[in-house]
Amino acid sequence: MIALTYILPLLMGWVLDLILGDPQWMPHPVVGFGKMIALGEKQLNKGSHRKLKGALLAIFLVALVFAVIFILDQQLSNLNALLSIVFRTLIIFWCLAGTTLIREVRQTFLAVDRSLEEGRKQVARIVGRDTTQLSAQEIRTAALETLAENLSDGVIAPLFWLAIGGVPGMLTYKMVNTLDSMIGYKTDRYRDFGCFAARLDDVANYLPARLTAFLMIVPKLMTINTHHGSKLFTFHFSLFTFVHENGRRHASPNSGYPEAALAGILNCRFGGPHTYFGQLFDKPYIGENDRLLTTDDMHVAIRINRMAECIALLFIVFIYFILPIMIIII
Repeated sequence: MIALTYILPLLMGWVLDLILGDPQWMPHPVVGFGKMIALGEKQLNKGSHRKLKGALLAIFLVALVFAVIFILDQQLSNLNALLSIVFRTLIIFWCLAGTTLIREVRQTFLAVDRSLEEGRKQVARIVGRDTTQLSAQEIRTAALETLAENLSDGVIAPLFWLAIGGVPGMLTYKMVNTLDSMIGYKTDRYRDFGCFAARLDDVANYLPARLTAFLMIVPKLMTINTHHGSKLFTFHFSLFTFVHENGRRHASPNSGYPEAALAGILNCRFGGPHTYFGQLFDKPYIGENDRLLTTDDMHVAIRINRMAECIALLFIVFIYFILPIMIIII
């Protein structure tokens, strides 16, 4: 029964994301989240006590999503096993966002190879920074940074919260993440109103971001010749040291870790000054090798993403299905 009601929706939801991504014709709960946040921000982000208003809005929306999905999940589980499986499959499918971003990153590299202007337009679809003045190198860097960060926010973190709190926990995380992506900026408009949402997102992503970095490194280690144990150990130690030192350089307490993992794997440099909403933010650099990025780097990054995603998926299957069987047998 555990395999049927938990593992089957997980695998089906993952396969749907792998095949479909985020189809535009299908309604998505995150779109509804965005409308709710925008409405609340428009009504409350004015006058005095903006920090309190922003915190209350975030708490209300997070609690609302968890309560609604928890009740629906329980009711459907008690009513009909098939309906419960379909419901959980859809939630998992909606919450996983690995395939669409990979497609966008691939298209960004192809676009910038054709023309600089086309590359700027394409990368603007996946980043929040001003892209009108980006060079070809900056476009490729921005795409790979977003790919690494999205692996945490769009794949590993949702799976983490699925393992912790089921589909209610998974979809609630998406609300937290959507709040941060909409109002969690340190601009004049959102600095006070969105500070609680930003901190809440930091807490929700603290463990998943570090787990993501670890999962990105594991596939890279698998490519090393295991016949030379000393070389394996040396690479293992140096890459983890690189992530530990560089992950803390990011303005975000979490985003730097998956970005540092990818920068270490590719031996390149991320970070630097970016413009958001007309304001310049001087972000620290992650890594030191300011080499030119190529399409080959994109292929390596995508392969690392997919392998990390599969490892996370297998780990959850182990926790939910294989581990209980082993305990029963023992």
